[in-house]
Amino acid sequence: MRPWIPLLSTLVLAASAAAIAQISTAPNLPATSQPLPAAVAPSEADVAQLGQSQSAANSHAGPRTVPGRVIPVPTDVSPELRAAIAAPFGTTFWNLNPPRTPAEWKEAVAKRAAVVAATLPPLRGRLGVTSQETTIGGVHAYIVQPKEIPPQNRNRLLLHFHGGGFVFAPGESGTLEAVLMAGYGRFKVISIDYRMPPDFPYPAAMDDAMAAWKAALTMTKRTNIGVLGTSAGGEITLALVLRAKKEGLPLPAAIAPATPGADLALPSDSHRTNEWLDNVIVSFDNPALTRMIQLYANGHDLKDPQLSPIYGDFHGFPPAILTTGTRDLLLSDTVRIHRKLREAGVDAELQVFEVMSHAQYLYAPTAPESKEAFEEIARFFNKHLGK
Repeated sequence: MRPWIPLLSTLVLAASAAAIAQISTAPNLPATSQPLPAAVAPSEADVAQLGQSQSAANSHAGPRTVPGRVIPVPTDVSPELRAAIAAPFGTTFWNLNPPRTPAEWKEAVAKRAAVVAATLPPLRGRLGVTSQETTIGGVHAYIVQPKEIPPQNRNRLLLHFHGGGFVFAPGESGTLEAVLMAGYGRFKVISIDYRMPPDFPYPAAMDDAMAAWKAALTMTKRTNIGVLGTSAGGEITLALVLRAKKEGLPLPAAIAPATPGADLALPSDSHRTNEWLDNVIVSFDNPALTRMIQLYANGHDLKDPQLSPIYGDFHGFPPAILTTGTRDLLLSDTVRIHRKLREAGVDAELQVFEVMSHAQYLYAPTAPESKEAFEEIARFFNKHLGK
């Protein structure tokens, strides 16, 4: 148990919490909602008391002790992103009583998939995107593309791997990121519906990823293909390149692994600094996420680079753009991957969005920041993919 020392005055905490609660209990605020109430500033006496206590607690070398605190909702981001930031903890990854049996997991996955899938037709309509089921390399997939593909993108292809903790987002529900990439970037995207636990643990997902990659290589030139994915999909993107290297296969022209689960074995710094601040994953120690990792890894060594890519060799990797946010629990994972890519001499960019929790550009798809995230990825692919 890590130290938790609530030293701010009761008055300050209560006033700030009340201000936040007005927002947190209303996650679906319209874009025209009124400005968020500001947190109450502590008095000089409170600051002095807190400073003395923290100085004493951190007077020796070792783990850093921080006080209990309330973090206000920023006002310098779009209303759509503010509403996402202020929302209560999400229930997909944060669950103190996760499913226990395969049947319970399947039920939870199906319920969540139905909710997400219902939001996709209007989003596709808004972005001018179509979706069609297909099979690629024997793997179920979806072709997601704009109704009109720009001339420079007609011979280009993006291969997409969805997120969802290696367990969630089967079928159409896994195409959300592909829809946004096709809509904002105007690319043809093939979203891979890879097999997942509880029926198909590792290495099933990676076998499907490799089968899809080999099939994609027959569809257009290697130099015209990019690969992208968020969270678990970002991990699969990195693991795909590592495995393709090992098997002597051609590599993608560019990749976009966003907020990837880079290290399933050991906690990165932001797993602690952003704990309870990220309202998507919330805590790396939460029972649901722990169980998802166990289901996926199925007893394999978590330091295997196919499960934790940070332990792989990144020399020879294609150019990469990584995306994260300042409240993302996997901020450090993303930074560590970026630094390792740069150390290997890879052309790698890192875009960090103010205040976003884990993959929040997906959960606030109409926010200007989300559009900007995908336009930056599109710019990167335009720079590195052939025509």
